[in-house]
Amino acid sequence: MAAIPAQDWDAVAAPEQATGRPIDPFTTHRFLAALEASGSVGTGTGWTAHPLTLHDGGRLLAATPLYAKGHSQGEYIFDHGWAQAYERAGGRYYPKVQVAVPFTPATGRRFLGPDEHRAPLLRAAIAVAAQNRLSSLHVTFCTEDEATSLAGVEGVLHRVTQQFHWENAGYKTFDDFLAHLSSRKRKMIRKERETARAAGLTIRALTGDAIEPAHWDAFWQFYQDTGARKWGTPYLTRAAFDRLHETMRADMLLVLAFDGNRAVAGALNFIGRDTLFGRYWGCIADYPCLHFELCYYQAIDWAIANGLQRVEAGAQGEHKLARGYLPTPVHSLHWIADPGFRDAVARFLAEERRAVDEEIEVLTQYGPFRRVTSED
Repeated sequence: MAAIPAQDWDAVAAPEQATGRPIDPFTTHRFLAALEASGSVGTGTGWTAHPLTLHDGGRLLAATPLYAKGHSQGEYIFDHGWAQAYERAGGRYYPKVQVAVPFTPATGRRFLGPDEHRAPLLRAAIAVAAQNRLSSLHVTFCTEDEATSLAGVEGVLHRVTQQFHWENAGYKTFDDFLAHLSSRKRKMIRKERETARAAGLTIRALTGDAIEPAHWDAFWQFYQDTGARKWGTPYLTRAAFDRLHETMRADMLLVLAFDGNRAVAGALNFIGRDTLFGRYWGCIADYPCLHFELCYYQAIDWAIANGLQRVEAGAQGEHKLARGYLPTPVHSLHWIADPGFRDAVARFLAEERRAVDEEIEVLTQYGPFRRVTSED
């Protein structure tokens, strides 16, 4: 990314920045460059950056964040089973090619620039994989429009999975949101918030210059603890938080819980134009319900107060359903080089799609919102 002028990349990735926040902070030059500059991606990480760009003379027309991958970690659209099956059959699944934002399960545009350049960029990415005799190309967390318009190009397969998102139905306050829930869920959330606050902690929601470098020292401890328990090794380096502070603190919301002057837990969010993206959480002691308070309820509070349309709370977690986060389809595209393996994956995706559609329908029916009757 350092080889591409930031203004050229952002002109296709986030032209809306001319009038405010980017729709998606993760495809901006400053975010992707921070991952490389901090050593979070690059040599030894299994993520090697090869951003793919389309030019007309010296003018950048479109681009896509492309990576060579030596594993399937940090992607959140899981293909481990595909890799195991392919290698059991005698194939070599890795390396592969990935169009993605590393470590970031957030939907956003992956083909940056005018829509007419999507297919040429996709074909170029497939050519990179084919010319290097790689097993596959994967485009993860793309928009639904990208997925539906590009499915079938060069045999590309469309995959649908799910996440849990909170949608702002014009709520004026958190209590207004609670009023739309069933009585039982409303009481549960109020009890969880009371339990979290009963610990006597002070909670602060910080963004921009209110985030101080010392806050990252505390958050690094939280992040290491969570990363060690979930992934074995945290994906981001310590230098990543310094670089993000330098270039993106206005794009971040850091919610910290303090015991006196000591930060004991925190949740990191990124701010888009109409979406708050929950990313990382950690805690150095056990406080009942504090995870729910910092990650979910504080995020909803902040989104309502700042007029945001939704909160995306990251990958997985059916426990989010009871807290107002409803199942939402997530889209990805996959090109498989081997025709026989591609057919097997296509059959799997058809069955998975039916199961996901059914699960979304069932979970939505069991959501926390009260049923509206004719008397209402």
